[in-house]
Amino acid sequence: MKKLLLMALLVAPFVAVNAEQAKGKKKGEKGFVSLFDGKSLKGWKVNTENPKSITVKDGNIVIDGPRAHLFYAGDVADANFKNFVFRAQVKTFPKANSGIYFHTKYQAKGWPDAGFEAQVNNTHGDPKKTGGLYAVKDVNPAPAKDGEWFNYEIRVKGKKITIKINGKVTSSWTEVPNAPHLKSMPGRKLGSGTFALQAHDPQSVVHYRNIRVKPLK
Repeated sequence: MKKLLLMALLVAPFVAVNAEQAKGKKKGEKGFVSLFDGKSLKGWKVNTENPKSITVKDGNIVIDGPRAHLFYAGDVADANFKNFVFRAQVKTFPKANSGIYFHTKYQAKGWPDAGFEAQVNNTHGDPKKTGGLYAVKDVNPAPAKDGEWFNYEIRVKGKKITIKINGKVTSSWTEVPNAPHLKSMPGRKLGSGTFALQAHDPQSVVHYRNIRVKPLK
């Protein structure tokens, strides 16, 4: 009896810690829906340019190869999002470049014309770094490091876009009529659309996991 009581006392703190960790993982996740099952590209569509650049391995979407884009085409919100909070975990490798597009639409090849790109780049030569709204509200230096998972959040509400890395705001921008970037990128405007992950070049390796979204009214 004494041995059982002693074991219970020893185990109790670990149970409490694990319960608290589990609680912490769920904190702030109410209303979020997963977009990636961790096993396949079900619900996603790779364009025809270089489909082998995007695969699934060890629970991650692996970006590795020449230019390609992976578009969400699943059932959540019929793959058409207007106001939302998008979250994912991202890990970059040295000199990697990628991006998360939103309010975009499927395009067979080339850089997506529609929507905005949230930049993923910690050490690539492009001075536009992780956490920026590409060519609209850029960031430098990078707020994350290669080889470490970091949390990426994109929030769109009305005319405002907010990007956070590891919980800290890195870029915030409110759309205005005739914004300067529209002269060279007319498709970079708010409306609605899907998400896309980018394979930028053969030297860029990036992993994505735990991809989910919370539609907003």
